[in-house]
Amino acid sequence: MAKLAIVLSQGFADWEYALIAGTGLPFYGLDVEFFAPAVGEIRSQGGLTARVSQDLRALPGWTPDAVIVVGGMTWETDQAPDMRDLLRDQHARGAVVAGICGGTLALARAGLLDTRRHTSNDPEFLTRNAADYEGSALYVATPAAISEDRVITAPGTAPASFTAAVFESVGVETDKVAQFRAMMAAEHG
Repeated sequence: MAKLAIVLSQGFADWEYALIAGTGLPFYGLDVEFFAPAVGEIRSQGGLTARVSQDLRALPGWTPDAVIVVGGMTWETDQAPDMRDLLRDQHARGAVVAGICGGTLALARAGLLDTRRHTSNDPEFLTRNAADYEGSALYVATPAAISEDRVITAPGTAPASFTAAVFESVGVETDKVAQFRAMMAAEHG
């Protein structure tokens, strides 16, 4: 069973993790755990209060197959957690590292977007909010997730393609990922 570590921070974006968490275990047999910068209650952008019982120090010991950084307004502030070493270490040991919306800033700050194709909310979002970001030449303006070399990025408006890319990256069967994509796209067909 593949293990997915979902990282939430204060003001996390409710819609960006919901498809992963809500379908990962019951439909695809994935082990999903939540982590936060500190143990305790955190509040989403939509007002949901969640109690997270594992902090970021516990994440490496759980050895996830994927680390998923959920966006939210915190990533654009000085209160954003510093995840540079954690994300670099997880990627170096073979884990997939994924960020959506503001979560892409954590990947940019870790240098994971400097050498591979990626996306985010827009290119200025990354250059404005991640001082050490050097990957602007590899930025791809697209409404869907991009996956390259075990790094997945997506704008905040792409939770369905982000979820599909995460599922695909941890070995969910191709036909099941295709079925998931088709279900998510059906209302727009």
